[in-house]
Amino acid sequence: MTLLATAVTVLAAAMPVPSAEATAPLTVTFRAQGEAAFYRWDFGDGATGDGAVVEHAYAAPGRYLATLTTDAGEATVEAVAYRIRFGAPGRARFGASGRFSGSIWPAVAGAPVQVLGPAGTIARTRTSANGGFSVHARVRGTGPFRAQVAGLLSTVDSVRLRPAIDARLVGSGLVGDRLRLVAAVRPADAGTLTATVWRNGGRAYSGPVGRALDLSTGSPASFRVRVELAPAEGYLAHARLLRGAVVRPSLGPGARGEGVRVLQRRLVELRYALPAVDGVYGLTTSQAVLAFQKVEGLPRSGRGDARTWRRLLAARAPRARYPGTHLEVSKGRQVLFVVVRGRVSLAVHVSTGATGNTPLGHWRIYRKVTGWDWVLWYPMYFLRGFAVHGYPEVPAYPASHGCVRVPMWIAPLLFREHGYGQSVYIYW
Repeated sequence: MTLLATAVTVLAAAMPVPSAEATAPLTVTFRAQGEAAFYRWDFGDGATGDGAVVEHAYAAPGRYLATLTTDAGEATVEAVAYRIRFGAPGRARFGASGRFSGSIWPAVAGAPVQVLGPAGTIARTRTSANGGFSVHARVRGTGPFRAQVAGLLSTVDSVRLRPAIDARLVGSGLVGDRLRLVAAVRPADAGTLTATVWRNGGRAYSGPVGRALDLSTGSPASFRVRVELAPAEGYLAHARLLRGAVVRPSLGPGARGEGVRVLQRRLVELRYALPAVDGVYGLTTSQAVLAFQKVEGLPRSGRGDARTWRRLLAARAPRARYPGTHLEVSKGRQVLFVVVRGRVSLAVHVSTGATGNTPLGHWRIYRKVTGWDWVLWYPMYFLRGFAVHGYPEVPAYPASHGCVRVPMWIAPLLFREHGYGQSVYIYW
C-alpha cells in the first residue's frame, strides 16, 4: 500500500498554512507553515493531533479533509491516501507470458502503469476507469516485481518459476562415435542439474551433469536419460526425459539384436508401419525402412545404413497433404499414408502402376472383398478395377498393373479400418 497526500489551503495569509505529505504506507505527515500559539489537527477520520508537524496513519485509503485549528483561525487541507494493489502470477514457466494485475484506489483513470522487474520495466499499460490494470509480460526470473502507478510504487511480489531445461544427446548414435549428454538450465541460477542414465534398462550413471556427459558407445544400446533440477529458492522442480540409441552403422535382412530393436522403435515413433518390435530384421522391417527412405528422399535400399541412421535420429513424422480422415497415396514417393483427423498415423511402403496408370485424383472406396479376389488380397476398390490391396511382392519401384500394392500383413488392417465411402487421395 502506498500513499500520496495533496493539500489545498483556504484561509487568509495571517493563518499558518497547512500541508499534507505522504511518507510511508497510509502514513501522512501534516505541516503548518507559519507562527501560532497552538496547533490542533482534525485528520478527517475521527482522530486528532497537536503540533505544527504531526504524523497520522489512516486505516483505509480515500480522500480526507483535515482541519487545522490555531489561535488565528481554521484552515483545511485534503489528504489523499492511495492504495496500490499489485500481484504477479503465482507460478510461471521461464520465458512464458504471465499476467500482472492490480489497481489504484481511490480510482485514477488512464494513469500510466509500469511493471518493474529486477532489470527494469517489463511491461507498460494504463489504468481503466475503475483504477484497475492488467498486462502480460514474459517471465524470466522470480522477481522482485512491483508496479509503479501514477508515480507511486507498490509493494513487491515474486513468482514461483519453473526453469527451462535445455537437454539433448549430441552425436551420430553409431557404434564407436562419440555420444554426449549436453544439458543446461535457464536461468543459470535456478539450481543444479543431475542426470540418471539407463543403458539397456540398467542404471549406468547417476550424478551431476556438468557441462557434458559422455555415454558409452562401444556396443549397440538403447539409452533412457532423466535430467532433473534440484531447484534453488524461488524455483520449481523440473525434469526432462530423453531417449537415444547406439547402433551399428549398417543393418540389413537377417540381422538380430538390440540394434535392430532400436531401429524398429524409432520407425514406430515416426509412424512407419511395422507389425512388431521384435529385434529381427525381416521383410516387414525392410519395408518400413524403404517407406522411410522414400519419404526422406534417400536411396531405396531397405537397409539401415549410416546415412539412414543419421536421418532417422533427426527426422519427424511425415505430414498429410489433406485434412480429415482418409488414405493418401504419393506416386512420386511410392508411399501410402493413413491419415486420421489430419495427422499421419501410419506410413506404408507401396508400389503403384508400372506404366504410371494409377489414376490421380480424389476417389472413394466403393467395393471391398474379404480375403482373395483373384490375386488381390483384401482389396478396396476406389475406381473401376483399381484398388488398394495386399500382394506378396511390393518392390521399391512402380510394378503393379495400376493398383496400389501394400504389404500382405497390413492389407487386412487397412481393410478393417476403412469402410465404404472413405476418401482415397492419389497425387504425385
